[in-house]
Amino acid sequence: MGLLSAGVLTSCGEYNKVLKSTDNDYKYEAAKSYFAKGQNTKAAVILEDLVRILKGTANGEESAYMLAMTYFNQGDYVTASHYFTTYYTTYPRGTYTELARFFSGKALYLDTPEPRLDQTSTYKAIQELQMFVEYFPASQRRDMAQNMIFELQDKLVEKELLSAKLYYDLGSYTGNTVYSSTGNNYQAAVITAQNALREYPYTRFREDLSILILRAKYDMAKASVDEKKQDRMRETVDEYYAFKNEFPESKYMKEVEDIFKDAHKFVEEEN
Repeated sequence: MGLLSAGVLTSCGEYNKVLKSTDNDYKYEAAKSYFAKGQNTKAAVILEDLVRILKGTANGEESAYMLAMTYFNQGDYVTASHYFTTYYTTYPRGTYTELARFFSGKALYLDTPEPRLDQTSTYKAIQELQMFVEYFPASQRRDMAQNMIFELQDKLVEKELLSAKLYYDLGSYTGNTVYSSTGNNYQAAVITAQNALREYPYTRFREDLSILILRAKYDMAKASVDEKKQDRMRETVDEYYAFKNEFPESKYMKEVEDIFKDAHKFVEEEN
C-alpha cells in the first residue's frame, strides 16, 4: 500500500477511523503520513500499538525507529532515548542503528539538568554518546557527538567548581564542643578543585579552578597556626608560580600578584 496522501488524514473522524482499524498496513501508512506532516502525537499513538505487532515484519524496523523519533520531535527526550535504545538493541545492525545511537545520546544530552542539580543523567548521556563514537568512529555525526560530550563534561566540572566555591566561601569554622576545634574548609576546596582538574584537564573552567586553588591555599595559610603557617605560605608561593606559568595573561593577575607579594613577604620575614 502506498503512502496515504496528506489530504486523507485531515479530519478527527479519519484519525479515529485509523485507531479503530484492524488493518495494520493501513495504520502503518497512516502513521507515516502523520509523521511526515509533523503530527507526532497522532503518529506516536498509532505506532505504540503497532511496534509490537509489526516486530519481525518488513515494517517492524522502521516503525520502531519512527516511534522513537516522534517522541524526540515532541521534546520527550527520556522516552525518546528509551525507544532509540530499544531499537538498536532489537536491531543492532539495522538500517537506522547509527541514527538511533546518535539520537539516543542527543536526547539525553538535551534532557540534562543545570549544573547545580544531580548529574546522574549527565553521566548517562556521556556514556551513550561515547558508545556512539566507539561504534561509529567514521560517522559524519562523530564531531557533533564529541562536542556534546565535551559540553557535558564541562557541566560536571562546573558542578565541582560550584562545590569547591561553596567550601571556600564557608571558610574557617570554630568547633562548639570539647570534641571539635578550630579548622577550615579551604583544604576541601583545594581537593575538590584539584580532582576536577585531574579528571578533566582540558575543561574550559581550568583557569577558574586554578585561581580558586590559589585563593584557598593562601587563605588557609593565613588562618593556620604559627607552626604550619610558613610551610603553607611556601605552598602558596609555589601555587602562584604554577598559575602564572599556565595563565600569564590571566584576568585574575592583579589578585594573583597581590597574593604572591603577601605570601612571599611572609616567607622572607620568617627566613
